Amino acid sequence: MKSMSGWRLSLLCVASIGFMLMGGPARADAGSDLFVNAFASDWPRTDFSNHTVSADAFLSGGPVRDGIPPIDAPQFEVLKNGVATGWARNLAPEEPVIVLSLNGETRAYPLEIMLWHEIVNDTVGGVPVAVTYCPLCNAALAFKREVDGELLDFGTTGLLRKSNLVMYDRQTESWWQQFEGRAVVGTWAGTKLTMISTGIESFADYGRENPSGKVLVPSDPAIRPYGQTPYLGYDSNRTAQFLNGEVDTSPLEPMDAVVMIRGRTSPLAISEAYLREAGTVTVDGLTITWQAGMSSVLDTRKVRNGRDVGKIKVSRNENGVSKPVPYSRTFAFVFRSFFPGGLILDRCDGTEGHPDVDCHS
Repeated sequence: MKSMSGWRLSLLCVASIGFMLMGGPARADAGSDLFVNAFASDWPRTDFSNHTVSADAFLSGGPVRDGIPPIDAPQFEVLKNGVATGWARNLAPEEPVIVLSLNGETRAYPLEIMLWHEIVNDTVGGVPVAVTYCPLCNAALAFKREVDGELLDFGTTGLLRKSNLVMYDRQTESWWQQFEGRAVVGTWAGTKLTMISTGIESFADYGRENPSGKVLVPSDPAIRPYGQTPYLGYDSNRTAQFLNGEVDTSPLEPMDAVVMIRGRTSPLAISEAYLREAGTVTVDGLTITWQAGMSSVLDTRKVRNGRDVGKIKVSRNENGVSKPVPYSRTFAFVFRSFFPGGLILDRCDGTEGHPDVDCHS
């Protein structure tokens, strides 16, 4: 296993404690006292009587609340004929960006910025959204910020659960699990945010497809070493970080990259190594492709030099038209931490015992 960088260690010096899932929102019980004892001094507005997980599910990630500062007033550069003319010229063609399109408006959020901020509170196509990225899970997800008519904006708690970012809303200080988009503690416990489909594309592809597209740029390029990663060699580690106990990730290793298909009744993930080998895999009518040309932000210190982890596309043919399908790139341990019984395919002949899965390459 590669050693973590000094930045990584300073961000994530932590003592771990066990975790346990509970049935539904629990109210005014001994578990609530554990929350109050552990967290109330830092979170006086959080309703700890309402929670769906136990207090010992959470780890300190090192930084304090908003120590990883969200972006609340995002600034964007507009491409000219697909070419950057300002700060975005620092982005290499192969660098990954989160792409979000709503109501005719498309924006790109470079991961080299997101890994320093993790959350962008934005409005796209007139819709208030939270664009999020958890480096420890390599999970990029976006959500609508309106819940039951109330507009929320999000920050980082500085806590982790299952090695995943725990967000909070500033209105009630409820805690939200990024990978699920679900509140697990506080007023909104048990409530789920509406997820918005996003993609991860190379900056070059984004420019070709969106010649007048907008690209997130830093408000102050000097406040963080953008273009560098504090997660040096993270996605080459053999051991998952900040887990409480073992997670069965068979047939893969915990840190093996997978593509999770979202929106299915039964959770399903596919090995990225298998996709890379096969090029194209068809699962239950979905076409999943891998193509070279996008770099990792969790590899070398300079993001532009990160190894090629490839571009993923997931689509479904509807009346002769290819339609994108929501998916998440993450690690095997993340998928199985949240979906313990979920199927992981490392090859198409690995569907034995799953007659509902049709897979071929």
